[in-house]
Amino acid sequence: MILRPRALQEFFREPLFRLLAINLAIGVSVAVLLLCGLLALNPHRLRDLIMADRSPFTALALLLFGFIVTFGSVAMGTAIMAIGRGGESGGKTKSDPAQARALPLATARRTSRSLFTRDLG
Repeated sequence: MILRPRALQEFFREPLFRLLAINLAIGVSVAVLLLCGLLALNPHRLRDLIMADRSPFTALALLLFGFIVTFGSVAMGTAIMAIGRGGESGGKTKSDPAQARALPLATARRTSRSLFTRDLG
Protein backbone atom coordinates (compact mmCIF):
# COMPACT_ATOMS: atom_id res chain seq x y z
CA MET A 1 0.00 0.00 0.00
CA ILE A 2 1.52 3.27 -1.12
CA LEU A 3 0.46 6.39 0.76
CA ARG A 4 0.19 9.40 -1.45
CA PRO A 5 0.49 12.92 0.00
CA ARG A 6 -3.26 13.46 -0.36
CA ALA A 7 -4.03 10.22 1.46
CA LEU A 8 -1.53 11.12 4.15
CA GLN A 9 -3.22 14.49 4.66
CA GLU A 10 -6.59 12.78 5.01
CA PHE A 11 -5.05 10.34 7.49
CA PHE A 12 -3.76 13.13 9.73
CA ARG A 13 -7.05 15.02 9.64
CA GLU A 14 -8.44 12.36 11.92
CA PRO A 15 -7.94 13.75 15.46
CA LEU A 16 -7.06 10.42 17.06
CA PHE A 17 -4.28 9.63 14.60
CA ARG A 18 -2.95 13.17 14.84
CA LEU A 19 -2.92 12.88 18.65
CA LEU A 20 -1.05 9.57 18.47
CA ALA A 21 1.47 10.88 15.92
CA ILE A 22 2.23 13.97 18.00
CA ASN A 23 2.71 11.94 21.16
CA LEU A 24 4.82 9.36 19.33
CA ALA A 25 7.07 12.22 18.18
CA ILE A 26 7.32 13.39 21.78
CA GLY A 27 8.28 9.86 22.89
CA VAL A 28 10.88 9.56 20.13
CA SER A 29 12.43 12.88 21.08
CA VAL A 30 12.60 11.84 24.75
CA ALA A 31 14.24 8.56 23.70
CA VAL A 32 16.85 10.36 21.59
CA LEU A 33 17.55 12.81 24.41
CA LEU A 34 17.94 9.96 26.88
CA LEU A 35 20.35 8.09 24.62
CA CYS A 36 22.40 11.25 24.02
CA GLY A 37 22.42 11.94 27.74
CA LEU A 38 23.60 8.44 28.53
CA LEU A 39 26.38 8.71 25.98
CA ALA A 40 27.40 12.17 27.21
CA LEU A 41 27.41 11.28 30.91
CA ASN A 42 28.97 7.83 30.41
CA PRO A 43 27.47 6.24 33.55
CA HIS A 44 29.41 3.17 34.69
CA ARG A 45 31.47 3.50 31.49
CA LEU A 46 28.52 2.54 29.30
CA ARG A 47 29.71 4.63 26.34
CA ASP A 48 33.17 3.06 26.56
CA LEU A 49 31.64 -0.40 26.60
CA ILE A 50 29.44 0.31 23.57
CA MET A 51 32.21 1.94 21.55
CA ALA A 52 34.65 -0.90 22.32
CA ASP A 53 32.39 -3.35 20.50
CA ARG A 54 33.07 -4.39 16.89
CA SER A 55 29.73 -2.89 15.81
CA PRO A 56 28.80 -0.06 18.16
CA PHE A 57 26.08 1.22 15.84
CA THR A 58 24.14 -2.02 16.23
CA ALA A 59 24.16 -1.66 20.00
CA LEU A 60 23.17 2.00 19.75
CA ALA A 61 20.38 1.20 17.30
CA LEU A 62 18.99 -1.54 19.54
CA LEU A 63 19.18 0.69 22.60
CA LEU A 64 17.50 3.54 20.75
CA PHE A 65 14.79 1.20 19.42
CA GLY A 66 14.04 -0.03 22.94
CA PHE A 67 13.82 3.53 24.24
CA ILE A 68 11.56 4.58 21.35
CA VAL A 69 9.20 1.67 21.96
CA THR A 70 9.12 2.41 25.69
CA PHE A 71 8.76 6.18 25.68
CA GLY A 72 6.62 6.31 22.55
CA SER A 73 4.18 3.85 24.12
CA VAL A 74 4.14 5.77 27.39
CA ALA A 75 3.44 9.09 25.66
CA MET A 76 0.70 7.64 23.44
CA GLY A 77 -0.89 5.69 26.29
CA THR A 78 -0.92 8.75 28.53
CA ALA A 79 -2.57 10.78 25.78
CA ILE A 80 -5.25 8.14 25.22
CA MET A 81 -6.01 7.85 28.94
CA ALA A 82 -6.19 11.62 29.31
CA ILE A 83 -8.92 11.89 26.66
CA GLY A 84 -11.59 10.97 29.19
CA ARG A 85 -10.63 13.82 31.50
CA GLY A 86 -11.36 16.41 28.80
CA GLY A 87 -13.22 19.60 29.32
CA GLU A 88 -12.78 23.23 28.56
CA SER A 89 -10.54 23.78 31.56
CA GLY A 90 -7.74 21.57 30.26
CA GLY A 91 -8.83 18.38 31.95
CA LYS A 92 -9.52 19.93 35.35
CA THR A 93 -13.19 19.83 36.18
CA LYS A 94 -14.87 21.32 39.19
CA SER A 95 -16.67 18.83 41.38
CA ASP A 96 -18.77 18.93 44.49
CA PRO A 97 -16.56 18.28 47.58
CA ALA A 98 -19.34 16.33 49.31
CA GLN A 99 -19.64 14.01 46.35
CA ALA A 100 -15.86 13.55 46.25
CA ARG A 101 -15.83 12.45 49.91
CA ALA A 102 -18.77 10.06 49.48
CA LEU A 103 -17.42 8.24 46.44
CA PRO A 104 -14.47 6.42 48.09
CA LEU A 105 -16.69 5.31 50.98
CA ALA A 106 -19.32 3.84 48.66
CA THR A 107 -16.64 2.11 46.63
CA ALA A 108 -15.00 0.69 49.74
CA ARG A 109 -18.33 -0.71 51.00
CA ARG A 110 -19.09 -2.31 47.65
CA THR A 111 -15.60 -3.81 47.43
CA SER A 112 -15.59 -5.23 50.95
CA ARG A 113 -19.02 -6.80 50.43
CA SER A 114 -18.00 -8.41 47.16
CA LEU A 115 -14.77 -9.77 48.64
CA PHE A 116 -16.30 -11.49 51.66
CA THR A 117 -19.64 -12.74 50.38
CA ARG A 118 -20.49 -15.12 47.66
CA ASP A 119 -23.57 -15.16 45.54
CA LEU A 120 -24.65 -18.78 45.78
CA GLY A 121 -28.07 -18.08 44.18
